[in-house]
Amino acid sequence: MPALPDNPFITLNPANPAELNIRGDWTLEHYAELRRLTGATRSNTPRIETADIAEVGHLDTAGGQLLAELLGRELLQRITSDNRLPEERRTLLRRIAASLSGEEDVQPESSNVVGELLVRVGLATLRFIEHVTSLLGFIGLTLAGFARNIFRPSAWRITATVAQVEQTALDAVPIVALLTFMVGAVVAFLGATVLSEFGASIYTVDLIAFSFLREFAVMLTAILMAGRTASAFTAQIGSMKANEEIDAIRTLGLDPLDLLVLPRVLAMVIALPMLTFVAMLSGLFGGALVCALALDISPTMFMQVLQQNVDMHHFVLGIAKAPVFAFLIAIIGCLEGFKVTGSAESVGEHTTSSVVQSIFVVILVDAIAALFYMEMGW
Repeated sequence: MPALPDNPFITLNPANPAELNIRGDWTLEHYAELRRLTGATRSNTPRIETADIAEVGHLDTAGGQLLAELLGRELLQRITSDNRLPEERRTLLRRIAASLSGEEDVQPESSNVVGELLVRVGLATLRFIEHVTSLLGFIGLTLAGFARNIFRPSAWRITATVAQVEQTALDAVPIVALLTFMVGAVVAFLGATVLSEFGASIYTVDLIAFSFLREFAVMLTAILMAGRTASAFTAQIGSMKANEEIDAIRTLGLDPLDLLVLPRVLAMVIALPMLTFVAMLSGLFGGALVCALALDISPTMFMQVLQQNVDMHHFVLGIAKAPVFAFLIAIIGCLEGFKVTGSAESVGEHTTSSVVQSIFVVILVDAIAALFYMEMGW
């Protein structure tokens, strides 16, 4: 049998010519030399029954591929069953041997639809509990921050709060007024279509007043703020988190809660009731316009019926929900901003999550408030 060329990587065992002793670093750095040596070994040693790779130093994917070509899949699989080899080395060589045969090293478990469904339900439940827990904890931190600063006028961020009120309230007046005006007109058209069949067209005024004073104005405004302002809060704080600006604020000895959260929450609590009042007026104006054009109910008659049939407490019940919605929307928007990790993709994901969560919470709280009002006889 021809002798192998002298090299530091492959030698024949003198006691057993069918056994190779393999040593050295089988890495990409020596790939060219290893390729030449493995080719020469295969031509000079046609029968290789066993191989000792215990003395191999560093090993990467390129070197493992050359080992697999030199020894063959079956011999390589036998070698990887040796427990004296490190676990990561055996795993690498086993996967390379499996790839040569086109088989998977680990067979996938048989799919179980019911099991997978239960796993998904369980994971979703755990995520929901985690969201609720983090939301309640953040609400507690925010209330504690308000309580800590309420008697410290030097800690009040008046400029930041006023700027947030301008962005949150004044800039949103046109879209809120336009949307509620159109919805008021639609409600009036529906009332005119249905009630006119019973000769009760005049009660369209009551329908518009009750729907906007108690529900539609505050609900539509809160949903608009959830899509417009909560997403802005998340994007602003999330971008600061991604750029490590919040870490810089903490390094300066300042509290991000006082600088970023409290002004936004306070501005939202101030802005949403004002926007709700604008929404009520716009909705009533849209309904009055349709009543004047389609039902021959003049604005004077509209106001008379409104004063006679609609009590002031309906306005109070509707406007009372605005601060609660505002607080929850601002809290969710800020909390999702602090959850951003470090990428633009994370900013987008948490911005979307804040909008969805805010709208869900607004509708849920509104439904609970409606049930409470009904049980109280309000």
